[in-house]
Amino acid sequence: MILVNTENVPGKEIKKVLGLVKGNTIRARHIGKDIMAFFRNITGGEIRDYTKMMAEAREQALDRMIEEAEKLGANAIINIRFSTSYIMQSAAEILVYGTAVIVE
Repeated sequence: MILVNTENVPGKEIKKVLGLVKGNTIRARHIGKDIMAFFRNITGGEIRDYTKMMAEAREQALDRMIEEAEKLGANAIINIRFSTSYIMQSAAEILVYGTAVIVE
C-alpha cells in the first residue's frame, strides 16, 4: 500500500478514486503515568510514556485506515491527514483519513 500526504503519487497515474477511508482509536491516560508525567513537567523533558502511547495510537489508526482501503481494492491512499481531539479530560482520539485510489 502506497501512503502519501500529497494529491498524487509521483511517477504513478491515478486510475480510479474509491473514496474516503479513515481509521481511529481513542486512548486514555494511565493514572500512574500521570504522576510520573507531573514530575517530568516540573523538571522538564520528554514524557516518554505518552510519546510511546501516541505513536502506538497513530500506528493503530493507520492500520485501520489501510484495512478499510484494502477492502475497497485500493493500492494507495492519497491526501492523508491526522487529527487529534480530546474526548474527555484523560482521553484523546487519533483520527487519520485520506482518499483511497488505484494507481498504475
